[in-house]
Amino acid sequence: MDNATPHDPNTSDEASADPRRISRKGLLKAAIVASAAPLLAGGGVALARDAASSGGGALLAPTPQCDDGDDTTPPQMEGPYFKPNSPRRTSLVTPSTPGVPLTVSGYVFGRACRPISGALLDFWQADTNGSYDMAQYAFRGHQFTGADGAFSLTTIVPGLYPGRTRHIHVKAQAPGGRILTTQLYFPNEPRNNTDALFDPELLMNVRSVGNGRQGTFDFVLDVAQTPGPSDPPTTPPPTDPPGGTWKAGADYRAGDRVTYGGVAYRCRQAHRSMTGWEPPNVPALWERG
Repeated sequence: MDNATPHDPNTSDEASADPRRISRKGLLKAAIVASAAPLLAGGGVALARDAASSGGGALLAPTPQCDDGDDTTPPQMEGPYFKPNSPRRTSLVTPSTPGVPLTVSGYVFGRACRPISGALLDFWQADTNGSYDMAQYAFRGHQFTGADGAFSLTTIVPGLYPGRTRHIHVKAQAPGGRILTTQLYFPNEPRNNTDALFDPELLMNVRSVGNGRQGTFDFVLDVAQTPGPSDPPTTPPPTDPPGGTWKAGADYRAGDRVTYGGVAYRCRQAHRSMTGWEPPNVPALWERG
């Protein structure tokens, strides 16, 4: 694996991955694929933040690795449609963009389950018709994680094209680290069973909310971390809620508290709000209290 210059989009570690051991999270995802079980609130694929907050499951002994005992997020091929120098933005759509609205959010962690601030995430995908824009930068954009390692992408569900299941491409890189090139997948897609590149370890948690969908995924990069007593790896990073009255177009994090119609609500999952997703309308996102 070659060393990459900081945030160099032309360097990848995808070709140097060693065979990975079977992990608990991998087994969980394989079971989900086999049973085609829906991913709903309270269920779904294990996330790195779950391991960081719980220390492991009840039936399996916890391990010192992040992401529920997994290796780092597995790499995948870049494919023929990557373009460097994408614009910096967290939204790849406008109000008139056709397609099913989708938000993808999560965190970037190192091997000790500590969040990585300032990590680069470069996304690209097909439009709703399954086409990639090679002339301009439609459905392409990069962003950096915040101090808590969090990211959020606003886009649409990508369309299908011959030979592939639905997927989103991404390059992830810690400051000064190597680039991870990989792809994210959607659960319960018929073509998951026939796509030779599909990897169940790269499944997002996806749920329907209003007229759109929400996906979550946590990246674990091969970054050595030495937790200190004041920064234990099993404690999720705190977030400061914006508070105030709920409004459309705001970025909310899990734990944020707002009021709507004189009632207090607590955010259950990070998302960007939109008209129609008022707290009483989306119990998957907001709970009273």
